[in-house]
Amino acid sequence: MKHGFIKAAAVMPQIKVADPKYNACEICKKIDEAIEAGAKLIVFPELCITGYTCGDLFLQELLLEQAKEELLNIAAHTQNKDALIFVGLPIEKENKLYNVAAVLKDGEVLAFIPKRNIPNYAEFYEARHFTPGNEVVEDFYFDGEMVPFGTNILLECDAVKGLVVACEICEDIWVPNTPSTRHALAGANVIVNLSASNATVSKDVYRNGLVTSASARLIAAYVYASAGEGESTQDLVFDGHSMIAENGALLCEAKRFEGKTIYADIDIHKLRMERRRMNTFHAEENMPYLVIPFELQQEETVLTRTFGMTPFVPSDREARDKRCDDILSIQSYGLKKRYEHTGCKSAVIGISGGLDSTLALLVTVRTFDMLGLDRKNIVSVTMPCFGTTDRTYENACKLAKTLGTQLREVDIKKAVLQHFEDIGQDMEKQDVTYENGQARERTQVLMDIANQTGGLVIGTGDMSELALGWATYNGDHMSMYGVNVGVPKTLVRHLVQYYADTCNNVELKEVLLDVLDTPVSPELLPPVDGVISQKTEDLVGPYELHDFFLYYMLRQNCEPEKVYRLACLAFQGIYDKETILKWLKTFYRRFFAQQFKRSCLPDGPKVGSVSVSPRGDLRMPSDASAALWLSQIETL
Repeated sequence: MKHGFIKAAAVMPQIKVADPKYNACEICKKIDEAIEAGAKLIVFPELCITGYTCGDLFLQELLLEQAKEELLNIAAHTQNKDALIFVGLPIEKENKLYNVAAVLKDGEVLAFIPKRNIPNYAEFYEARHFTPGNEVVEDFYFDGEMVPFGTNILLECDAVKGLVVACEICEDIWVPNTPSTRHALAGANVIVNLSASNATVSKDVYRNGLVTSASARLIAAYVYASAGEGESTQDLVFDGHSMIAENGALLCEAKRFEGKTIYADIDIHKLRMERRRMNTFHAEENMPYLVIPFELQQEETVLTRTFGMTPFVPSDREARDKRCDDILSIQSYGLKKRYEHTGCKSAVIGISGGLDSTLALLVTVRTFDMLGLDRKNIVSVTMPCFGTTDRTYENACKLAKTLGTQLREVDIKKAVLQHFEDIGQDMEKQDVTYENGQARERTQVLMDIANQTGGLVIGTGDMSELALGWATYNGDHMSMYGVNVGVPKTLVRHLVQYYADTCNNVELKEVLLDVLDTPVSPELLPPVDGVISQKTEDLVGPYELHDFFLYYMLRQNCEPEKVYRLACLAFQGIYDKETILKWLKTFYRRFFAQQFKRSCLPDGPKVGSVSVSPRGDLRMPSDASAALWLSQIETL
């Protein structure tokens, strides 16, 4: 359960209706299989010890007694088995019959949790047999012991910090005011549901929506185990449609009619973080709940859950294209508002032939088209200096011309040389002053041209550069509106690719594709044999790694040790562990050291779930120490 992961299983045993002995044997086999697979939370379907479709046989004393006996046998089978287990059966209490989930751990019945909402419509006739469960917990005498009985029960485990499990049964999720809502507000972050939901056309789609939306609304994991093969098909068919969801994401879904156990790794720490972050999620007062502690062995969960290398970029082409179109719209509408407010009619943008300035220019063109402004009022400025290559220079010029903007060339070599002479900078000393002097000269040029034209300087820097502080303070760091500040580098590439694919302009597409093929570089050092000599990713590390680190550190609030573990899984076979660790250390060191640049960041639109704006998602002191985070990395 290290790093907050716990493996859950939704199990569908093959049963025989009204044969508890047979069913108990199958349940025990499935328990062993699930534990062998590493499951610590095991959920079976509704009334699985008897079968859901027993009908009036539920009124038979013999069936009820046999179900009770087999529950004790199953409980005994759980002795020394390190898992919390939920099984369903009918239980008689004070001459009333209840549809309950029995909670088992280490040979004991920890609790009985009854179904609260009893359906009696359409194909369901449960009210003929069952009584709605009580919310307030009562003591129930069962096999010589007093066992808690009621819906308001939470099961808490210290082995996974913050793990709190609650239960509801089938129909409980279909009602307006679900028990799980109360459970979550009382502290539960994992909800289990023992279900026997029959199959009808398209019902699986609706059921899927119920489970995923419940997990999102409650900021919880939801383990839904549904009845399947073995139930009576006299009038109904059950498809075993089990699901495990986490905060709106479907982690695993059983193929209908296959009857297989499904497993998923639930991230409890992630759920706790989301609840901490969302201050509108808070507990309700005067909610009496019984909290039952249970123990699990401390061990590392073997993860079968996968983690994509590019968390900011959807892997599905259709979803990726939609996201790109959405982001371009957000960027353009943000800039459009700034122009409407200021009344400016001109835009000034430094174009280098690189990805970021290309995206910023594309967004600006889109904005001007929306405003009905002439693209000639966009001043695309290329400012060659010591590191400029023919390839990037030519691409910058082609891009500006193809898009119909005004191209201006300002060679800054003389100005930079004069500046270096003024401050006594040795031209042979190609240090940070040598590099930043060029970047600041370019910004001065852009600002002054903006004054000449009555326009705004459009910033080009992206979120990944800001996270790493890979921007010259008061150089490319500064603008009048930064359209790319919410876009990570891995997504910039896809936005330009999407524009190339959809622009319906062969000449423009050709230029954009060559920009995409050009190494990322600030081009502040002289080229070697006409080729870029300064490659950003050689200096600060691969952006795909840094974007991965940024997402899990900032969006998921993961500790460095967990970020490292997930990165090793995601990039297995691409980067070795030593390489990942090296750049992880670089990321944390730079992220903390460079906050002062983000603290005075120009305006720009947030486009996704992560932002480094000091006025938005990241309120962080510029002098915060990285020691705690770096010390954990040193132990890896």
